[in-house]
Amino acid sequence: MKHLFLAFALLFTVGVAAAQTREIYTSPKFKELAKDHKVLAILPFKATLSLRPNEVAKNGGPEGVHQLELREGLNVQSALQSYFLKQKQDKDMTIDVQDVAKTNALLAKTNITAEKMPTMTMEELAQLLGVDGIISGTFESSQPFSNGAAIAMTMMVGFSGSTNTGKLSINIHDGKTSELLWKYDKSLGRGLGSDTGSIITVIMRKASRQFPYSKEFKS
Repeated sequence: MKHLFLAFALLFTVGVAAAQTREIYTSPKFKELAKDHKVLAILPFKATLSLRPNEVAKNGGPEGVHQLELREGLNVQSALQSYFLKQKQDKDMTIDVQDVAKTNALLAKTNITAEKMPTMTMEELAQLLGVDGIISGTFESSQPFSNGAAIAMTMMVGFSGSTNTGKLSINIHDGKTSELLWKYDKSLGRGLGSDTGSIITVIMRKASRQFPYSKEFKS
């Protein structure tokens, strides 16, 4: 019986790993278009939270959830900046990122809200922000990153649970042509970490060798 349980647990764990899919795209034109890139800006991410009715009510109804989504988008933006700054400090990255406080101030000064951003090209946003490329993306989840649900699930069952909690998509566009240079889609399962920063770090570490501005990148 004990061996049967261990075998089931092993199969379950393998199934979890398979469920957390990863897909990375790098443009064949990357070296050509990005050869002169020096600074990238990170936009606030578009977050979509699919909460249960009681959670919607607890968070102040649809408007409250919308505000929570905006905060989650800013949390992902900030966490990515922190990750890239650490990589730059460790000399593992060949490019700089604009301070997100400056990025958000420039967006606010020109009344570019989360709702208006999809109507602009990446070229227009890059010119506005004075950068060579744009990092943007989406975050879809049944739980906010920042509520500790991931670590709670891990502690409760002893290892990462099978529940798929959402998806994170990270895109990099060239600022002159608006062309997509790199895209990383990661399905998220519980147990990745206890806050936005630790989750982003885990996810980006998995992609580090295929991140085109990383010194580890193998073309």
